[in-house]
Amino acid sequence: MRIFAIADPHGNYSAIRALLKKSGHVDVVLIAGDITNFGPAEKAHELIGMFDQKVMAVPGNCDPESIIEVINDSSAINLHNRSVTYKDITFMGTGGSNPTPFCTPFEIEECDIEKGLGKIMSEAERSKKRAVLLTHAPPYGVLDVVGGMHVGCKSIARYLGKVDLMVCGHIHEAKGVENKNGTVVVNPGMAARGFAALIDLQATDEKLDVDVCFIEAD
Repeated sequence: MRIFAIADPHGNYSAIRALLKKSGHVDVVLIAGDITNFGPAEKAHELIGMFDQKVMAVPGNCDPESIIEVINDSSAINLHNRSVTYKDITFMGTGGSNPTPFCTPFEIEECDIEKGLGKIMSEAERSKKRAVLLTHAPPYGVLDVVGGMHVGCKSIARYLGKVDLMVCGHIHEAKGVENKNGTVVVNPGMAARGFAALIDLQATDEKLDVDVCFIEAD
């Protein structure tokens, strides 16, 4: 399975078609939040309409909470506090972010993030399928440094080692990939600046092999 992953377009979708053209065949599109730049929520239709593939998305902290209903009413799958199984892989998600100093529209207390994740993770564990977690905020301690400080989500970090892949965004300067406790964490980079990631998944008897490459619009 090939995943086209983007994060943080912030309402600027000018590079998306060029990135898709570079990607070749893609099975699934993952959108890791900040679809808009503080709204309007309806702008999400413009981005989702650019894809023919199956799209799964979560909102970011700079999206209004009403974007959840917009995604629900679109052709995309809203993964915020939900899980779906596609080709024997369970995709789960949580949107928004843990609290920031900036009072952005969609911030969630750590305890509430943990509550939502706990429910969908228990469902995934019962299914015993390979798991991908789509978030906006990164897990605490991984691809989350701003000004020399870790600012990621501690509730998300609890699931390092419990899923095969995490795709996140939020920290614009933290584009990259890191393996932590057996979980591959990917920040595709800021889509508004022409960045995306291609993630190839191959299931084996023991694990989900993850291969990541980053692409940039010309």
